[in-house]
Amino acid sequence: MTQHSRITASVDYEKNGKQVGYLSAPHSHNLSGWGAARFPIAVIRNGSGPTMLLTGGNHGDEYEGPIALTKLIQALDPARIQGRVIVMPFLNAPAVAAGTRVSPIDGVNMNRTFPGDPLGTVTRMVAHYVHSRLLPLADAVADIHSGGKSMFFSPFAAVHELDDKALMEKSRRAMLAFDPPIGLLVRELDVAGTLDTEVEKAGKVLVTTELGGGGTTSTATIGLAERGVRNLLRHFGVLDGAPETRASLGLKPTRLMVAKEDAYVATDHSGLLEMLVDLDAPVSAGQPIARVYDLEHPGAAPALYHARSDGFLIGRSHGALVAAGDFLAMIARDA
Repeated sequence: MTQHSRITASVDYEKNGKQVGYLSAPHSHNLSGWGAARFPIAVIRNGSGPTMLLTGGNHGDEYEGPIALTKLIQALDPARIQGRVIVMPFLNAPAVAAGTRVSPIDGVNMNRTFPGDPLGTVTRMVAHYVHSRLLPLADAVADIHSGGKSMFFSPFAAVHELDDKALMEKSRRAMLAFDPPIGLLVRELDVAGTLDTEVEKAGKVLVTTELGGGGTTSTATIGLAERGVRNLLRHFGVLDGAPETRASLGLKPTRLMVAKEDAYVATDHSGLLEMLVDLDAPVSAGQPIARVYDLEHPGAAPALYHARSDGFLIGRSHGALVAAGDFLAMIARDA
């Protein structure tokens, strides 16, 4: 039996029109004994139809989602939709405000704590509410990520390899509707506690992204997030109008790629990182792709890292200082 949430919402999910309000999570602390942490939420509804749940800021230093979804809340006219759009542009609002990957309130990574805990810390309470209250309403979910301050990616939208092949095909079609530069079928290193996993376990479509990184944005990545989310709404029949495709903008079609377990390279050394390959460059299995220099022993030969597979470098560490265990590179191959 699902335990009752301690979170209250200022919006009515069954009401037509546009509402912009908050989820309030109890948060008693030294400066506010009866205080609450607030998480913005918007509900745009018109009659019957599918429900889309759109989230950004799952990690607080990833900004394309928060900016694109804020603009969507402001621009979306209820009269133009059929169904319901639930938007949490700053899913981990305290982390977004602090510019950190995890919440400064409790130090918890939102995207490693699902399905959450109604009696847990603030982040865990919000994860539980999203899982128990919002996910059952949704027909499909889009969770917009980028690399944050520590990583940088060639922009892509992704779906996961699933045992449920029918759901994977529905998800693949939705990813293609997002119309990204790269459409990635991915097997991730760690999916425990993620929103993605809970959506897929519920048998629902999940599209996620990595749209750049470095703790900043560009006109291209924000534009991609805006266009992609609207295209998803059109794909599911929630928003009227024709999709704005890459072809209509004179851009190359989506490049389909796959990333399996051998896509990832991590560092075993701490020190100064020198990448030997730029983003989007082709690589071969065994090819040197990076060096790590020992800061305490400049006379020592650097540690050399190699590609584990043929493909193209689509992700890398953003920082030049790395520690043992850090993500170093991601290599995907054409599907």
